[in-house]
Amino acid sequence: MVRDIVTYPADVLTRPTRKVEEFDGSLKELIRDMFDTMYSAEGVGLAANQIGVSLRVMVIDTALKEDVPDIKLVLINPEISSSEGRIKFKEGCLSFPGLSVEVERFEKVEVKALDEEGREKVIHLEGFPAIVFQHEFDHLEGITFLDRLSGWRRRIALEKYKKLQREAQKV
Repeated sequence: MVRDIVTYPADVLTRPTRKVEEFDGSLKELIRDMFDTMYSAEGVGLAANQIGVSLRVMVIDTALKEDVPDIKLVLINPEISSSEGRIKFKEGCLSFPGLSVEVERFEKVEVKALDEEGREKVIHLEGFPAIVFQHEFDHLEGITFLDRLSGWRRRIALEKYKKLQREAQKV
């Protein structure tokens, strides 16, 4: 089922999410809904709090993006265990419709997480998949990509986003 995507400045986007404790049917339903919602919005990643659920769950599928490795992941209670290198990339966000900003991220990350069955896994991500993971991981921490910008760049991006919101309300 496609759910509504929460947009900034909703409180659920600015608070850290809770760890998943139960791996049951409702978690599997949440994950299905997250993929349905992400695909419907033509996104490549989605954190649970972006649909109003304050749990440490993210889904990623890079198949819609050309010229990058196709990676499809469900990550529950993820942690970054190591990182290296730096890369800048112009990111968009489903919770900030129409806005894109350049953000600096780690080029490579090693991630420890649980799958939908509660089994632990370690994943090595690099380039675009690493960027998508870090963007969604920030959401789980209550951080938006605007929080990664310096003061004046953040102000300009926020003003642009507010203008986009005003224009969308006129339609």
